Amino acid sequence: MAKKQPVIISCAITGAIHTPTMSDALPYTADDIANQAIAASEAGAAILHLHARRPEDGGVTIDPDAFATFLPRIKAATDAVINISTGGSLKNTIDERIAPTLRFSPEMCSMNMGSMNFSFHPLAKRYKDWKFDWERDYVANSDTYIFRNTFADLENAANQLAPHNVKFEHECYDVGHLYNLRFCMDIGLYKAPVFIQFIFGILGGIGPDIDNLIYMKRTADRLFGDDYRWSVLGAGGAQMPFATTASQMGGNVRVGLEDSLLISRGKLAESNAQQVAKIRRIIQELGAEIATPDEAREILQLKGQQNVKF
Repeated sequence: MAKKQPVIISCAITGAIHTPTMSDALPYTADDIANQAIAASEAGAAILHLHARRPEDGGVTIDPDAFATFLPRIKAATDAVINISTGGSLKNTIDERIAPTLRFSPEMCSMNMGSMNFSFHPLAKRYKDWKFDWERDYVANSDTYIFRNTFADLENAANQLAPHNVKFEHECYDVGHLYNLRFCMDIGLYKAPVFIQFIFGILGGIGPDIDNLIYMKRTADRLFGDDYRWSVLGAGGAQMPFATTASQMGGNVRVGLEDSLLISRGKLAESNAQQVAKIRRIIQELGAEIATPDEAREILQLKGQQNVKF
């Protein structure tokens, strides 16, 4: 019987949705982002998906200088694969959003595979008092947000990043994004094997139903055959159930405080590492192995840590 491929755990450390009021564990200073990323790696995360925050108030920033305050520290302390977000801000152009990746040339970066409504405004009703003045309006007004990644944006980013040999994490929030990715491969923007992150539970994208996971996976099989690797992100309370299910379907998993602030129903996680440790335990108890960073590099055909620029 063929040996099962080990499961890659990605950890998304801070993101751009949750705000400091929502959890004291959410990192936003350079020290906290670096320390939590390092701890997540030690807990078993082979890939660290990173956003930056303003250290004074936890607000979202895509300034490359902000990334410079923690990227070298994480690289020096771990052998984890670094994956830099090209999302981060819903109000910036694609040129602005890929600036950190262009500067630091990481092994991986994220890429949303289409424009979409992207909202988390219902969270505003859960809190009366906010730590910082910017938080409430940022959350409440997200019902006006459109995450823009047109075909022109996707081609622009792919062409600019091509010399860097960065592997994209193709974030697919709905079935149409899979067809967008197939089209982009057909015109030569991306090389196989592509790495797809199926995302469930974001308002504006496909819902967190296991039937949807099965359908997305079946569609990807039809569109890409053996030319893709895949992972699953379930937002909020769907995080652990979807990660567990994906690991049993031959997929990889993503956890982290970007995607869910919880460790169990109604209980806030203490750290990113706590979430990584939990899903690692579940996966191993169900009989699968966890991929090391070097195994993840081999599976995804990455360029190697020695070729980044930080």
